[in-house]
Amino acid sequence: ESSRRNFPFIAINCASLPSTLLESELFGYDEGAFTGAKKGGKLGYFEMAHKATLFLDEIGDINPETQAKLLRVLEEKEIMRLGSEEIISVDVRIIAATNRNLKELVKSGDFRLDLYYRLNTLIINIPPLRKRENDIPSLIKSFLENENLSDENISTDVVEFLKSFSWYGNVRELRNCIEYMSSISNGYIKMKHLPEYILEEANDK
Repeated sequence: ESSRRNFPFIAINCASLPSTLLESELFGYDEGAFTGAKKGGKLGYFEMAHKATLFLDEIGDINPETQAKLLRVLEEKEIMRLGSEEIISVDVRIIAATNRNLKELVKSGDFRLDLYYRLNTLIINIPPLRKRENDIPSLIKSFLENENLSDENISTDVVEFLKSFSWYGNVRELRNCIEYMSSISNGYIKMKHLPEYILEEANDK
């Protein structure tokens, strides 16, 4: 129902890029802005997401300098490419996610209080997977379909075991587990196909 439904959903993992590269990816740059810059410059994610949605994953990992620039963009709805003096207006909806405790980062001085409150418009707290065991069968089915398998290709014992596992790596860890078991099985997943580290953790309990 969003007015932005016909525009792109652009995602960036803030933890996967060095801080200097992150700024150029977010705000773009003009030709000659730095050594190795592309001829003609490059659009940043904010410009790409104009009228659309920008998803900033792992926002708790960005450095204070980038936090300050991000806050300015959110407040002023304007960006300036690296190496440019031109101000560009942007209309972007921001969705931010982190698995870190931003309140604790604010207390330690690693995350700006003003940026925290600027992002604090609507919070959705997603419980860890170990507290959502009823979601696990549906996730397993989805991940199996990605491997061209169905929930008929996995034993009930394995599903029940996966429902009881802690999953400190949450959904990513479960997905990796299903991909691993799908790769080493002959098309039907049994307990013996579970990753060794998962079996070891379970046995240590």
